[in-house]
Amino acid sequence: MNEHIQIERRGAIQSIRMNRPDKKNAITRAMYAQMAQALTAGDADPDIRCHVILGVPGAFSSGNDLADFMTVATGGEGGREVYDFLLALAKSQKPIVSGVDGIAVGIGTTINLHCDLTFATPRTEFRTPFVDLGLVPEAGSSLLAPAVIGRQQAFALLGLGEGFSAERAKEAGLIYTVVSEAELEAAVFEAAERIASKPPEALKIARDFLLGDRAPLIARIEEEGVQFRNRLKSEEARNAFMAFMSRKK
Repeated sequence: MNEHIQIERRGAIQSIRMNRPDKKNAITRAMYAQMAQALTAGDADPDIRCHVILGVPGAFSSGNDLADFMTVATGGEGGREVYDFLLALAKSQKPIVSGVDGIAVGIGTTINLHCDLTFATPRTEFRTPFVDLGLVPEAGSSLLAPAVIGRQQAFALLGLGEGFSAERAKEAGLIYTVVSEAELEAAVFEAAERIASKPPEALKIARDFLLGDRAPLIARIEEEGVQFRNRLKSEEARNAFMAFMSRKK
């Protein structure tokens, strides 16, 4: 069991909490693997009717763990765990509700494009600095974001790397609603309980209609993944990472 991922069950709800506060919930390969396993197992369990994804106060996720990035960038292999998690998100057979507070960077933003409802707090900022780091969008975000928030807002998010406040994200349609920090988890679980109380077969059919054919999304995740791995090994990305690390120091 990875201590940085906490899996709990509340009746018909499975909650997945990223719990690495000292690193602002930077996601490691082990964390991806456990979240993928939880989503897949929850989908297979007829008693689970809704997934919930949470972070910690002040940090949903600061994105991928930089050490994992650098391993690939310096010639190492890996990344299957990330791909398995993204496929589990894209293929999820149960609704997903997320609660976002504070930092939501990179995958911390794009996870929510796969969620059926996202609640965020006023201090939340969504940001995807992929291009700034010499990389490309991931998690199918290059397909989902234009469909969800429109091409120009999607370019501002994914191309310019602009930060979206919670209110801007709500106005754009990226998230469902904004609630206070104190109310966040109660609101998330209340919505999840309402979902879990619905007739499950009717809800599944309705959700499948809303999502449409998922084959193009899965294909886009694969295409982005190839380019992302290639970019990680590029000189442009290495220079961007070195500049980023220098600024952090």
